[in-house]
Amino acid sequence: MIDFRSDTVTQPTDEMRAAMAQAAVGDDVYGDDPTVNALEAFACNKLGFAAGLFTSSGTQANLLALMSHCQRGDEYLCGQQAHNYKYEAGGAAVLGSIQPQPIDNEADGSLDLAKVAAAIKADDFHFARTRLLSLENTIGGKVLSLDYQQQAAALCQEKGLKLHLDGARAFNAAVALGVDIKDITRHYHSVSICLSKGLGAPVGSLLMGDRDFIDRARRLRKMLGGAMRQAGIIAAAAHIALDTMPSRLQEDHDHAGQLAQGLGEIGALKVTATPTNILYAQCQLGREQELKQYLLERGILISAGKPIRLVTHLGISGDDVARLLKAVADFYRCH
Repeated sequence: MIDFRSDTVTQPTDEMRAAMAQAAVGDDVYGDDPTVNALEAFACNKLGFAAGLFTSSGTQANLLALMSHCQRGDEYLCGQQAHNYKYEAGGAAVLGSIQPQPIDNEADGSLDLAKVAAAIKADDFHFARTRLLSLENTIGGKVLSLDYQQQAAALCQEKGLKLHLDGARAFNAAVALGVDIKDITRHYHSVSICLSKGLGAPVGSLLMGDRDFIDRARRLRKMLGGAMRQAGIIAAAAHIALDTMPSRLQEDHDHAGQLAQGLGEIGALKVTATPTNILYAQCQLGREQELKQYLLERGILISAGKPIRLVTHLGISGDDVARLLKAVADFYRCH
């Protein structure tokens, strides 16, 4: 089965599986799992932070970041399409008593910084205290420019806000921009990095920041039930993902570009490409469910949204892209 639904469906490599089987482990709650400690130290060096925390998921990492930066009754600013606002079950509000203040995303995925500045609440006891701006990069496959991120950091410094990056696919952004990941992360007080999407680990995300911030996040992770014991088994695969997999992401971007070009030649589809591994195809005749079933019968999985989101990843080859293109063309030719 060829799966274009998401890069979350990636399978661990043989190297990862072997490392998991052989991992040296301890009790991470006591801080003595050597494989977890090695992963966090490696991440600090690679991403340019003083401290890091291995978490079970990106949702958990983002929630820990919001709760570590903000207190009950505080507010964070984010995009209407931000994952930590729209797709994380309202955790910041429910578990952290933190008020989100969403702002419409611009066409390129960014937030208009003039609108961000206008949304910051005055120092008045009638209002929630605005403490944090949260950005996402990539967002919907779109990449925030380095210049924009620098401007956002300058605004936060001017206004006394912390700046968090939901960097679930930050390595995709770095590859698309042709820069080192530190050229992105240096603008932020905290960053979450997903290891189980394009990087291919079976489980896990990282939260990065300064030592005091990570100390707060570690305590909150325990409170939220996220403290793990012999977590080195999964950290071993995560370490390989962080070390070796960013260098292959351009292949995913190239496959997405080939797919976008091919689908764009099918008149019944309106295709929107991005610079990374995600693209969108709008069925102009509204036949998403029919197309999904047709492809399923031919061993291809897609999500039948409006538009359809297609994601390339390490489990997708050039031959798989060609197979999808042929099947979609056949569907519209025969139906």
